[in-house]
Formats: sequence, C-alpha cells, structure tokens
Amino acid sequence: MSAKRLTTALAVSVMLMAGTALAAPVKHYTYLNGNPDGSYRIDPQHTNVFFTIGHVGITEFSGRFDQISGTYTFNAQDPAKDHVDITIPAASINTDYPLRDQHLRSKEFFDVKQYPDITFVSTKYVPTGKKTGELYGNLTLHGVTKPVVFRVRELGAGNVPYLPKPWGGYLSGFVATTTIHRSDFGMDAYLPEGLSNAIAIKVEVEGSKQ
Repeated sequence: MSAKRLTTALAVSVMLMAGTALAAPVKHYTYLNGNPDGSYRIDPQHTNVFFTIGHVGITEFSGRFDQISGTYTFNAQDPAKDHVDITIPAASINTDYPLRDQHLRSKEFFDVKQYPDITFVSTKYVPTGKKTGELYGNLTLHGVTKPVVFRVRELGAGNVPYLPKPWGGYLSGFVATTTIHRSDFGMDAYLPEGLSNAIAIKVEVEGSKQ
C-alpha cells in the first residue's frame, strides 16, 4: 500500500473511532409509569376523537372532531369513584373536505343547529386487567341518549415538569374505543347502501391533574 493510501486509511479509521466514541447512546421512547389516580382536566390540544365509517360497500374513511372538553377521575383502588364527563361540539366535525363537512352538519346527519353538542357521561368503570377496563356510560348524539361501553387502555401517567402550562404538570393518558350504530341515534341517511350503520370510535385522551 502506498504511503498516501495508508495515510488516508488511517485518517478514516480515526474519524470512525471518534464518531463511535462521541455518539450518544440511543434512548427508547417509553410511557411513564406513575400513579394515574386523581382528577384531571382534558387537554384539548392533545386529545383526539376519531371515527371510521364504511363507504358504499367499497372502503372505509375516517374523520375527527376538532374540539373536546371535559374531566375525568381515576381511582384504581376504588373504581366506583371513577367518572368521565366529555362534551364535543358537533360542528367541529372534520373530514378534510369542507363540502362533505357542511353536509354532515346539516339536518340529514348531525343537525348541529338543533343538536349542537355530543356528550358522554360515565356510569361505571369495570377493570379487566392491570391497565385495561370497560367504561360504561350514556352517549347523547343527535338528541338521543343511549348506553355505550368503551374499552379503555391506560397508556402512561407521571410528572412532566419540562412542558409549560397548561400542557405540563402531572399528566395521564388513555385510549378508549367502541362501535355504535348510528340508526340508534336517529341518523339513518344513506342506509343501507351508501354508508355503514356501524361507526368505530377511537378517543385518545390526555389530561392534566387538577
């Protein structure tokens, strides 16, 4: 090997070793494992409500509601004290297509002028595992109130001091899912051919302890 090639090889080796020495160890994202007990106010900037519905027997499409408010209380030792109270303005529906959103706000669907709010008020929480449970409650949609059951999974809880208020502090997070039939709530437009009766709902909740 020529002196020039040897010098180049040595220089590359030194840079590689230096890069390895200076590289920080890879850290993995993990959920906080604190105590989720307490009363929380929902953070609307980090809480999402999604829905998925079948379209013309061909596919599915999803939408969301852009506004949500409410509170929840969690007590692992005494689930009878658990309580959830959520309000969603129906007009905040968003499917990323303004013309469709306008139609969904009309009398044919949500009729938001007559029924401006969607609400959920829990009646009981039944644990099914260390971090899972079933949340029973009453869903009011389109002026009709029906009992529903959400499957709930706790994600994380703990103090997050580096975030500014109102986002920091002691936080907890959950994911809740259920399926409803819109005809139960008097929303039967485009049944049965155009849109499915079953609607899958997913709620991603983050709250700050009060």
